[in-house]
Amino acid sequence: MWSTFFVTDEEGRTVVPAAGGTVPVPAGASQGGLTSLMTGRTTFGGNKRRRTTSMGHMSEAQEGKIKLAFFVAIVGVVLTVLGVGTEFWVELAPSKSFYNNQTCLTAHYGLWKGCTKTLWVTDIDPERLSCGPAELPGESNCTYFKFFTTGENAVMFQKTTQKNLNIAAAMLALFSLFLMVMGAICITMALSKEILFFLKPASFCFILSGVLVLLSLVVFHQSVLALLSSDHTVPLHHELSWSVSCIGCAGAVLIVGGILFVLLALPYSPWQKCLPHKDSGS
Repeated sequence: MWSTFFVTDEEGRTVVPAAGGTVPVPAGASQGGLTSLMTGRTTFGGNKRRRTTSMGHMSEAQEGKIKLAFFVAIVGVVLTVLGVGTEFWVELAPSKSFYNNQTCLTAHYGLWKGCTKTLWVTDIDPERLSCGPAELPGESNCTYFKFFTTGENAVMFQKTTQKNLNIAAAMLALFSLFLMVMGAICITMALSKEILFFLKPASFCFILSGVLVLLSLVVFHQSVLALLSSDHTVPLHHELSWSVSCIGCAGAVLIVGGILFVLLALPYSPWQKCLPHKDSGS
């Protein structure tokens, strides 16, 4: 293997020793070659660094904004879990004088199970015509629906549920929860790897999950209307309960969180684009 050494002649020029003497080397070339050899920098490495930078590393200010938007999305996730896991989506109640005794019966259910509750008429507001609300103390009996096991419809106050609509509402809610988990994973990777690219799939997951949550609420309301119209023997009063409020707020918050991630993923600030800063000298 041949080795090349750079030496300096009497006039201070850098030369390369050869078989028949020395060959002068331009100063810029020798310094550039030595610099590249000493530092190990090449054009390929420079292009690689430029490609990595083009993926969008975040600054501390961007990281703070992402964490704030992630907190908004987490609020939507918590509200969704609270609404999906509880059975206070709708309350059904006949007139408090329907049974002509000291007690009356009310029912409330959600996506997974339904509950019937026996209330004392004396505990009900005298101005209220129907039995309820379900939050009053009384004897409660809750059972899970057989939609997902034997495929049987549930019967409440001689009215039959529409299992297809109930199953559709439950599946939409579960798929929305899956998208929320995927969005949270993308944000976690964006914060850990400091790459803005993961904000785009996260925004898609959160926006779509918010839309599916609201769509699940619409389908569930249609299932309630189908239940009420299945039999008119027992007149019932129905009202949506607080679990529905959680679901509605969750859908709105998730969509807002997804929009915030879209704005943070843009290569420019939308506020500076819409309202450009004017130079003071102009």
